[in-house]
Amino acid sequence: MKAAWVLRSAVYLAWVVVTVVPWALAVMVASLFLPGRSLYWMCVGWVRLAVGGARVLCGVGYRVSGMEHLPSATERQASVLLAPKHQSTWETFALPAIMPHPLAYVFKRELLYLPFFGWALGRLEMIHIDRSRGAEAWDKVATQGRRIMDRGVWIIMFPEGTRTPRGSQGRYKTGAARLAVATGTPIVPVAVSSAKCWPRRSWLLRPGTIDVVIGRPIAAEGRDPEALMREVQTWIEDQMRRIDPEAYAGELASAGPSAAPPAAS
Repeated sequence: MKAAWVLRSAVYLAWVVVTVVPWALAVMVASLFLPGRSLYWMCVGWVRLAVGGARVLCGVGYRVSGMEHLPSATERQASVLLAPKHQSTWETFALPAIMPHPLAYVFKRELLYLPFFGWALGRLEMIHIDRSRGAEAWDKVATQGRRIMDRGVWIIMFPEGTRTPRGSQGRYKTGAARLAVATGTPIVPVAVSSAKCWPRRSWLLRPGTIDVVIGRPIAAEGRDPEALMREVQTWIEDQMRRIDPEAYAGELASAGPSAAPPAAS
C-alpha cells in the first residue's frame, strides 16, 4: 500500500512541477497588462489544477461546511480576515480555490525565491514580510493590510505561523487579531484537517477526505487582541478534535467522555 502511495505522490509532484512552470511564465507575462483581480483569478486557475490533481492522482478529496458564514455576494466588498489552521501545503493551494472572493496572503518573503511559483506569487498584491524584523514587519502588515482591505480584498493569515503536525497545536500568535482590531475587521476562523492526507514537510499523500470548516465571523472592533486570538484558537482547536478525532484519540481518552468537543456552529 505504501509503495502505491509513493508512486502516486511522485506522479502528483511531477504534475505540479510540469504545470506550474508554463502557468507561472504566463502569469508573469500577463502581469504586464492584466489588472490585479484578473491576474489573481488566473493564478487561482493553477491552484484549482493542483487541488484537482491531488484528488484525481492521489485520492485526496475535501468537503466544506460553513460557507454561509462568509459575506454574501452583495456583501463581499466588506472585508474579513481568514484565520485557518495550518497543517499542510494543501490549504495554501485549496483556500483560494474554495473562497469565492480574492484573498491576500501574509507570508514569509522567502517564498518569493521559489522558482516559478514564487516568481508568479510576487506579481500578486500580497503581503510578504521578513519575520526577523519584528516591529518593522508588523508595521508593513498593518499598513498594507489596511490598504488591501479598503479595496474589499480578504486577508488570510495563519495564526500559528507555520505548519503543525497532525494532532498538535502551535502557538497562536496575535498578529491576525491585532490587524483585525486595528482595522475593525471580523475574523473568520477556519479548521482544516489536511495533515491526515498530506502531512507537513512531506510529499507523500494519502487518500482520504479533508474537512474544511468555516466558522462564524468574530467581531474584532474594540477587542483585546490576546483575548480575541484565544477565542479564535478555542474555536479552531475544538473543531479540529471534532473533524479529526483519530488524531486526538489519546488526548480525548485521557480526558474522559466529558471532553468531547461541540458540534460545528
